[in-house]
Amino acid sequence: MSTLLVVGSANADHVLTFDELPQAGQTLISQQYRLELGGKGANQAVAAARLRNADQNIYFISALGDDSNAATMRKTWAADGIDLSGCYEIANQSTGTAVIFVNQHGENSIGVVPGANAYLSAQHIQQQQALFAQADYMLIQLETPIDSVQQALTLAKQYHCTTILNPAPAAKLSHDVLSLIDIITPNETEALALSGIEVIDQQSASKAAEYLHQQGINIVIITLGSKGAYLSEQGQGQIIPAPTVCAVDTVAAGDTFNGALMVALDEGKSIKDAVEFANKASSIAVTRHGAQSSIPYRKELI
Repeated sequence: MSTLLVVGSANADHVLTFDELPQAGQTLISQQYRLELGGKGANQAVAAARLRNADQNIYFISALGDDSNAATMRKTWAADGIDLSGCYEIANQSTGTAVIFVNQHGENSIGVVPGANAYLSAQHIQQQQALFAQADYMLIQLETPIDSVQQALTLAKQYHCTTILNPAPAAKLSHDVLSLIDIITPNETEALALSGIEVIDQQSASKAAEYLHQQGINIVIITLGSKGAYLSEQGQGQIIPAPTVCAVDTVAAGDTFNGALMVALDEGKSIKDAVEFANKASSIAVTRHGAQSSIPYRKELI
C-alpha cells in the first residue's frame, strides 16, 4: 500500500454568486448563497481520496476549530476514506472560513479568515514524524504558517518522500524553502510572485520555470486554466492542453489538479501522463458548482 500525505488548510466556504464580480466600492445583490466545505488542503485531500486506486491510503494533517463546522468536515472526509489521525482540534478557535464571490463565467474572488489554520504549528508537524516516515508523496500549500510548511517539507525530505508544493496563495518564498521542493505547481499569478516573471505565453512560462529550476526544483508545472499546463522538466518544457469544457465555477479546480497529480505519479505514470490525468480531473470539476462537491470520483475519468 502507498501512503499519500496532504498537509494544509480546511475552510468553511460561504459562496455568493453574481453576474459579474463586485468592483471596489460597489454593492451587488447575490443571486445565490450556499455553504460549502473547502480549504486548499482539504480540497486536495478529498481529490486524492476520490481519485485514488485501492492500493493508496490518504492521510490529512490539518488544524480545525472546536465548532460544528469541524464536526461536519470530519464526518464528510471520513466518508471519503481519508485518515484523520493527523487532524488537530484547536481550543477556542473557529475553523477556517472563506468568502467566495463567483460570476457567471465561473471566475472567482476569495477572501480567507485563517482561524484554526493559523495555529497549525511546526510542533504539530513534528508530532506526526511517524506519518512522514511512511509517506511516499507529500502535497502541501501556503494557507498554513510558513514555519509549519517548511517543517513539513524538511521532514518529507528527511524520509525521502517526494514533495509537491502548490504555492497558493501567491507568495515570495526563500531559497531555503524552494530547495526542499521536488515538484511545484503555481498558476500564472503564483509564478509571478515566485519568479518576478509575468507568465503570458509559453516563452515567459519557460523563463519562470527556469528560475524555479535554478532554486533546485526538478519539475515545474505552471497551470494555465483552460489552456492546460506548462510542464518543465530538466529544462525541457511543453504545453499539456486541457479538455475543452464549459466552466461554471473554477473553485477547487487547482486543488483537484494537485490531488490528481499526486495520485497519478504514485501509480507510476510519467509526469506528462500524470499532468494529463490531472487536467482531465480538473476539467470535470470546473463544470460543477462548489469546492469539494465539484471534485470528481475516479470512475468519472474513465
